[in-house]
Amino acid sequence: MRSASTTKKNSRTRVKRVPWVVVSVKPLPDWTLLVQFVDGTEGKVQMKSFLFEGKAGVFEPLRDRAKFEEVYVDAEAGCVAWPGDLDLAPDAMYEDIKATGRRIAGGSL
Repeated sequence: MRSASTTKKNSRTRVKRVPWVVVSVKPLPDWTLLVQFVDGTEGKVQMKSFLFEGKAGVFEPLRDRAKFEEVYVDAEAGCVAWPGDLDLAPDAMYEDIKATGRRIAGGSL
């Protein structure tokens, strides 16, 4: 029979840290964001064509430059966000930036 302390010690769960947790975001000219991830990967997210060519849907308020510049890192979710529950999928953004140094925002946000 195992002692309670042995069972408790062996039942610890290791949490794997994902690399796509966003740690900083900065708005740049021309509706672009500079994003940095927890593993140090950094790149630009170009949102101009997404916002201004066709329907931006719930992101339409970000056509206002002042609203766009309200961008912040949602520390709890580890993603780029704006007031009004708007956010970008960090995993897809990370993969594109890791591969090419940038992401051109599209319909899969």
